[in-house]
Amino acid sequence: MGILVSSRTRVLIQGITGKSGSQAATELLDYDTRVIAGVTPGKGGEEVDTVPVFNSIAEALEAVGKFDVSMVYVPPLLAKDAALEAIRAKIPLVHIFVEKMPVLDVAVVLAEAKRYGVRVLGPASVGAISPGEAKIGSIGGPNPSRVFSKGPVGVISKSGGMCSEIAMLITNGGFGQSTVVGIGGDLLTGTSFAELLMMFEEDPETRVVVAFGEVGGSSEIEAARLIKEGKFTKPFIVFLAGKFAESLPKDTSLGHAGSIVGLEASMDEKIKTLKDAGVIVAENFEDIPLLIKKEI
Repeated sequence: MGILVSSRTRVLIQGITGKSGSQAATELLDYDTRVIAGVTPGKGGEEVDTVPVFNSIAEALEAVGKFDVSMVYVPPLLAKDAALEAIRAKIPLVHIFVEKMPVLDVAVVLAEAKRYGVRVLGPASVGAISPGEAKIGSIGGPNPSRVFSKGPVGVISKSGGMCSEIAMLITNGGFGQSTVVGIGGDLLTGTSFAELLMMFEEDPETRVVVAFGEVGGSSEIEAARLIKEGKFTKPFIVFLAGKFAESLPKDTSLGHAGSIVGLEASMDEKIKTLKDAGVIVAENFEDIPLLIKKEI
């Protein structure tokens, strides 16, 4: 089971003929993900690693049928138009791998996605993986099986790199993952911690969820509200990175645009809010497997 991606997921890659898009196609195919088609305007009729390329999403839909996910692998200034094309085609999930996408473009994309009832993952999202089933994005690189293993732990992270770090820690601790999701660390993102928690709540395979949070932003606070309202009932473990940042000047950005000192709740306020809601806050990153063991 898991969420967002499974062995049945049909994937389209926008920008498949580019360096990143073609690499992603090969990685996904090697992991037995069903990459059905790719789109690059002007490159219709070509193939990338056996995957047919079309000039537009409309052409691809007509030729091979519907898709569950479109992955956007195009330059930042072209990402808005690519994402809007996928949204207006009503592809249920649009994954935006692209980094440095202009904030105004992201706002336009998210507004249109809401209008069409389409979910956006990203931008600057490393993707998602349901170990042993399929993946979208570059998560895990060319050999995800070295890090990710199938099991009952859902994982959410703003940081793409930490998706692999957490999964390795959990795997080495004797547990596996149902689905690992990198939501992206930009100021605006399409899918929140809270939305993913609701998906994990409905997934029978997931018994506990682990999240890697950061100083700044409101994602963890929104998740805490959800738990306090009784809408998410499974154990939720959070590790918050960047405690040192409270001593830095206000509005200091720490790598992710969504991680800004002084934005939303302070670290102490976050921790108190999370604990008051019944969230398990890990004091040390290495404690996560022990905390999982107590809950399973």
